[in-house]
Amino acid sequence: MNELRLGNQLEKLREEQKMSQEEVAKQVGVSVQNIHKWENNKSYPDIQHLLKLSDIYETTIDEFIKKDATLQNRLNIEEEEKEDDDELFHPGFYIGIGIMFLGTFLSLIIGNLTITMVTNIAGMLIICFYKEILKLLKDIKKDFYEQG
Repeated sequence: MNELRLGNQLEKLREEQKMSQEEVAKQVGVSVQNIHKWENNKSYPDIQHLLKLSDIYETTIDEFIKKDATLQNRLNIEEEEKEDDDELFHPGFYIGIGIMFLGTFLSLIIGNLTITMVTNIAGMLIICFYKEILKLLKDIKKDFYEQG
């Protein structure tokens, strides 16, 4: 497959249509700087702009994506992140809340408020950084198996 970055495709298609960056920017509804960044592979257009560009250049979004492996990887990463974000209450939420309640309960029994403070902080950190903690542990495990 002949890999061509999206920016190079956009520039080539624009030149084939004998259009200036200004004309394309006006039709897409963005600044000339955006067109310049896209054509120089410094950023990517969002999906709505890709749709407009595909209409202007009489091609499909599919053609843009198929020719740019970097864009394919970016879309895959964004899709994985979106799937992760769809989980409203991930296991870390429940683990963190459990630790917070356990600490509060223990501090009531023992009579030491420091336990509540420490467990509340630990619980909040787990709730907020659960996915990052899991990723870190997976990376450590991967590195361990690669070395051994």
